[in-house]
Amino acid sequence: MAKRYYWLKLKADWFSDKRIKKLRSIAGGDTHTIIYLKMMLLSLKDERKLYFEGVEDNFASEIALALDEDAENVNLTLAFLQRHGLIEIGDDDEYQLTEVPTIIGSETASAMRVREHRERKKQADTEGRLLQCNTNETGCNNLKQICSVERDKERDKEIERDKELEKEGEGENGTPAPAAYGRFNNVFLSDAELDGLKSELPDKWEYYIDRLSLHIASSGKQYNNHAATIYKWAQEDTDKTAPKKGIPDYSYSEEDSL
Repeated sequence: MAKRYYWLKLKADWFSDKRIKKLRSIAGGDTHTIIYLKMMLLSLKDERKLYFEGVEDNFASEIALALDEDAENVNLTLAFLQRHGLIEIGDDDEYQLTEVPTIIGSETASAMRVREHRERKKQADTEGRLLQCNTNETGCNNLKQICSVERDKERDKEIERDKELEKEGEGENGTPAPAAYGRFNNVFLSDAELDGLKSELPDKWEYYIDRLSLHIASSGKQYNNHAATIYKWAQEDTDKTAPKKGIPDYSYSEEDSL
């Protein structure tokens, strides 16, 4: 069977965990924290578990013997871990450290050799490139000049892109592009067109803008000039309410008689 190596991958905020902070705050807390870490490391070789084998009178004394720690300190650490759910006691004197399965890392010996070989090769390649530059200064200078030219080209492209973005915010002849109005932000009017609507339709310009916005959104129709459409609708509404010329008014009240 291939040999496998294990290690703990502590999170960056491991010491900020309230349980660990509380463990460190009690008397001898740093010692108890070290004991807890050593227990987690000891558990890696037995599937992340600890077992009481009866070598000593109790589990605490047996773990203290394995860790070269004081039995009383180990006993206090175990009591704290059990009280805060960091260790669970199973059947057959089996103890499971609950955090270990989530912070364990491992790899086989062969995988470790491959990884180390790749790291050495990468380092050798880097050193070789540096050596080549040191022994061929002219070539390196040319490479620097090429890189400088490429950076200048990229900077020029960024400037051109910025100019294009600025142009997108303007209409023809450098005038500001129409802004979006209406309930659905789909009625486009220039400042001059909006001022004209406010002036000629002082009480209804907002009504017509929202009316056109709703109509475009519901029907999907498009108009070449939104301001002209609003003026057209306003004129049509005025014509509908105006009395028609040349047609006599034959209406009469019920009190009138023929």
